[in-house]
Order: sequence, then C-alpha cells, then structure tokens
Amino acid sequence: MQIRLASYLQIDSIVDGPGIRTVIWTQGCKHNCPGCHNPSTHSFEGGELVDVNDVIEAMDLLENQDGITFSGGDPFYQAKECAYLAKHAHNIGLNVWCYTGFTYEQLMILGKKDESILKFLNQIDVLVDGPFIMEKRSQSAKFKGSTNQRVIDVKKSLEEDKVILYYKEEESIPNNFGRYNNNLYI
Repeated sequence: MQIRLASYLQIDSIVDGPGIRTVIWTQGCKHNCPGCHNPSTHSFEGGELVDVNDVIEAMDLLENQDGITFSGGDPFYQAKECAYLAKHAHNIGLNVWCYTGFTYEQLMILGKKDESILKFLNQIDVLVDGPFIMEKRSQSAKFKGSTNQRVIDVKKSLEEDKVILYYKEEESIPNNFGRYNNNLYI
C-alpha cells in the first residue's frame, strides 16, 4: 500500500500538537482554503508516492518524540493509509493528532459511506477540524490557524456521540500526552 506525501517525516515539531512531534505531511486537498499556509500540498499529483512500510520503518527509528501529527493536504483523502500509520504510532507508544479541513460532523457522515474514515478517526486522539478561514485567523489560538477550528478529543467524542473539546480556549492545554510541561507551548 502506498501513500502520497508532500514531504517525508518532519521531526521535532513543537507547533503541531503538545510536546515534541513528528509530522506526516499528506499530499492532496480539495478544500483550497484561501490563505492556507500549505498550498503546495493541494495537488493530488504532487509530492511522492511512498510505501507505508517505509514510513513505518522511519517511525520505528524515531527517538524523543511524544506523538505523530497528520497534516497536509488533508489526511482524510488518504484515510485508509493514514489509519494504518496511526495504528502503528499507537503501537509504538505515540499519541496521534490530525489536522483536517472537514468538520467532525462531516467526517461522521462521510464515514457512513467510507469505513476507512471511521477507522482513521478511531486511531486519532485529537482532531483539529474545520477549514482555515482567513477572516478568523488568530496567532493566539492554540494549535489552530483560525478561531472557527476546534481541537477535539476524538475518543470522548466517539464515546459520547457528540463533539467534546480537548480544551476550551480560556483553559491551559491538558497534560494528557508526553513528558513536557504544557506551559512551554502556550
């Protein structure tokens, strides 16, 4: 199985979720949000095809990482491949964050037609959902580009069958993951 990536693995990110993370940049996005900071990831022909087992081998070599973050492009256009990689991330003790231009509610509807979307959602700990909206851009929003986006605790949301936020804007970020004090990331 192959996945189309914009770039291989970006190691030691401190802005794509709490702690020190590795980012998997997927290629391909139909949202085309005006002002997107990754427009080079929109084309479905760009990037490069990579065998998912090669990505897993690279993940197995990671050291001092708290989690994996899927970004792009939109990872849900390659949900089957991302679910496979996310499951492996959990198997090696890493938490999983994902950025998407879809809303959680849209993913639940799409998941009724494509089970790989639900499989991927079930492997995600925290989802940052919704399109980037330039008019709602905020440099002070935690782990998101615009204030319309939500940082969602996926496990609790699936259990309670409604969106449960990972934190509210006025709160500090929960220290559920990693070994680092979240005050470094606020």
